[in-house]
Amino acid sequence: MRWFGFGFNAFGQILKVFHPKELRSYVERSGCCLKTSRISASWSRRASLHLDGECVREIATLTLCKLDLNRIGYTSCCFPGYPLNLPLVTGGYIAPKPPFYRPLSPHLTAKSLALGAKHAILLSVSGAVYTWGLGSHGQLGHGGLTSEEEPRVVEALWGMPMSCVATGGWHSVCISDGGDLYVWGWNESGQLGLPSRALCQDTASSPSEKPQDGEKHEVFISIQAFPALLDVTPSCEIRTISCGSRHTAAVTSEKSLLAVGEYGQLGHQTLISLDEPQRVEFFKEQQMCVVDVVCGAWNTFAAVAKEEVACS
Repeated sequence: MRWFGFGFNAFGQILKVFHPKELRSYVERSGCCLKTSRISASWSRRASLHLDGECVREIATLTLCKLDLNRIGYTSCCFPGYPLNLPLVTGGYIAPKPPFYRPLSPHLTAKSLALGAKHAILLSVSGAVYTWGLGSHGQLGHGGLTSEEEPRVVEALWGMPMSCVATGGWHSVCISDGGDLYVWGWNESGQLGLPSRALCQDTASSPSEKPQDGEKHEVFISIQAFPALLDVTPSCEIRTISCGSRHTAAVTSEKSLLAVGEYGQLGHQTLISLDEPQRVEFFKEQQMCVVDVVCGAWNTFAAVAKEEVACS
């Protein structure tokens, strides 16, 4: 697969900001190419997972970034018992104790887990959705703004099996088995694909002007405290989805990429924020089939299929 990136670039994670740019898809090692198969995005770097090359039988994990660790005050530290040098901020440390472990309820068999800034969303093998953690922005989907210390089922979705969950900084999304998209949480930047007052005021000539008689009153949503079915136009099924801090990106059954939320990380080749999902035309114009998407906090990485695979 070929990977393209766009969005926040202060650390050199991507080669261009709001215009999709192909990442280096291979590295040379012993005369062989290790092709990129997966991207893991973070705040200041991107990590690429590479599969076997023709003459390489091991799996290599590479960190691709332009940070000069020594120049910005990083030191190298070796974890006890492991011959791997890890970059640490001066004064940083590695705790030798094992990670904190707390078992979930026996009836909770997890299929996948997504973590937001201060909340978690779990998809069980039965397709039920559970959330817990901070609820101040409605990101738990229970209809209120209170926090939960234990996993609690999202009752509004009960009886509708879900196939995928994802979470941003303060919002959550999931996809049903039928390809429908449900969203909830914070919508300040339009990241839920619902009308945002902040974005409307940016474009309105007189936002304080009252509607005239007979005009519709626009309903704006700052916080959506329970799951809402998002009506995507034109109608399509959603196959996979990923969330950044204030944006959301999804791959459709037609292998197009949709993006909504805060400006440059949407791939629309503009810095304008959107509160309605729009197709990223770059991939359509290049006749590319998008098959996967991974969002970092402020950037997006999209995978396209091999050239011989035709889009439906």
